[in-house]
Amino acid sequence: MSFDGKTIVVGVTGGIAAYKTCELVSSLKKQGADVFVVMTENAQQFVSKLTFETLSNHRVVSDMWDRDFEWEVEHISLAKRADLFLIAPCTANVIGKLANGIADDFLTTTAMAMTCPILLAPAMNTAMLNSAAFRENEMTLKKRGVHFVYGGAGRLACGDVGAGRMAEPSQLLQSAAEILFPRNDYAGKTVLITAGATSEPIDPVRFITNRSSGKMGCALADAVVRRGGKVILIHGNMRVQPQNACCKIAVETTQQMFDAVMAHLQDADIIIKAAAPADYKVAECSKQKIKSPTLTLNLEKNPDIAAAVGKQKGDRKLIIFSAETENLQKNAGEKLKKKGADMVVANDITVPGAGFDVDTNIVQLISPHKTENIDILSKTDLADVLLDRILEL
Repeated sequence: MSFDGKTIVVGVTGGIAAYKTCELVSSLKKQGADVFVVMTENAQQFVSKLTFETLSNHRVVSDMWDRDFEWEVEHISLAKRADLFLIAPCTANVIGKLANGIADDFLTTTAMAMTCPILLAPAMNTAMLNSAAFRENEMTLKKRGVHFVYGGAGRLACGDVGAGRMAEPSQLLQSAAEILFPRNDYAGKTVLITAGATSEPIDPVRFITNRSSGKMGCALADAVVRRGGKVILIHGNMRVQPQNACCKIAVETTQQMFDAVMAHLQDADIIIKAAAPADYKVAECSKQKIKSPTLTLNLEKNPDIAAAVGKQKGDRKLIIFSAETENLQKNAGEKLKKKGADMVVANDITVPGAGFDVDTNIVQLISPHKTENIDILSKTDLADVLLDRILEL
């Protein structure tokens, strides 16, 4: 990865994750970027201006009324020379200002003057991230073309555990590269992706489901859109949402997912079955809440979506996922043949870092004439690897 010849303005706002931005600025410099840093006053409570001046080799500006420089309208000057404006961490306060056109300090004034792409790396408490105010501001900025990149869930500085962490420097570098050097190798292609878990009702209150989070499917959807393609995302229950705009179709049961997939099959060039549809459904769903002290469920098989697609796909490429607990290669290889797929992405969910609802995966890519082992990667990085291999098919 190289940023030679690119000028990147890095904005730093008042969050504990500001220490990670030091590594980001250092990495950008090492990879050839000319980096300028602007800070809010609150950001200086966490990292000093001197630190960023040393890392960037440029004076850091935070005060709109600073006169200690050769005359130039500095926020306009930075806006003219920037190829990318990256704010990391970006607090809920600054996101609110940007969404509502408030420019009351050097950083927000600079942002208002930017004509280059803007990339925000939010960092805040989980409740703030999920608040209606933040989501509305996020939607407003996305409609204006502002890019967002999020970190995974984990322990936050406040002691809570959940979403809201700033993306890691490596992830920010990747996002910056994708914006500055876009790949369009999926232009003209439509990819149908299934994601998340379906649920099968037992009665009006209870249902059967599984642990799928939808993270892998959403990562794939985002990667396809970044690379110029169109996405039809047919999804069940998900803990996440794709960051890039795509056609989303929500379903609940496996039968509903089957119907939606078959209805849109003719529109797709590639089908990626990343969902975890329930294999079984309750034979007779109770119309009333069951109050019996014991419960016996009679289950029957749901339709096999992948097998049905395999029979009707024609020249389309079908990629399926196989989550196993034993005999990984044998079981996945049998699925490849049985479903009529072109490639199976197999993972052993008992291996740390490869199970459900985590941000990483460890997989084997199995096609009729090749097996490739992929060591632990973020699901974002794995999505691009999978899209590369699909093109090779």
